[in-house]
Amino acid sequence: MLMALGMFVFETRTLPYQELKRITEWRHPSQSRVGERPAYQFAGPGTDSITLTGTLLPSFTGGRFNLDQIREMANQGNAWPLIEGTGRLYGLWVVTRVEETSSVFFRDGAAEKIEFILTLEHVDDERTGLIGSLVVPAIARLAGGYV
Repeated sequence: MLMALGMFVFETRTLPYQELKRITEWRHPSQSRVGERPAYQFAGPGTDSITLTGTLLPSFTGGRFNLDQIREMANQGNAWPLIEGTGRLYGLWVVTRVEETSSVFFRDGAAEKIEFILTLEHVDDERTGLIGSLVVPAIARLAGGYV
C-alpha cells in the first residue's frame, strides 16, 4: 500500500502514483507604509495541497474505473483521512481535481495508457463533520459490491 484516502487504497492494482508533490503555504498579509517597506503580519497557515501523478497501464495496473472511484468520492464533497503506507497520518483532505489523459488505444477504443493527476487539499482537521462515510453506496455500486 502506497497510501489510503479514506477507504480508497493507492496500490499497484488501483492507482499507483509515481510522484507525490506537496505544497504548503503560510499567510503573511501586508500593509503598505509611506516611505517604508510594507509591514507584514503572520496570519496563520494557508493552503496545503498534494498532487499525485502517475501512469496507468490497465493491462497491469488499475484503470479508468479507479479514477471514477476517486471522482465519486469527490462528488460527495466530503473530507477523507489521508494515511501513508508507513502509517503517517496527513489529516483530512478533499479531492479538488482529477485530470486524465488517455493514449495508445486498442481497436475498441480502450486506452492502453492513462496518465493521471490528482489534486488534494488539506481541510481543517477539527471539522470532523466533513469526514466521508465508510459505507459509500455509489462506490460499492461501481465496484460491484466490493470496496
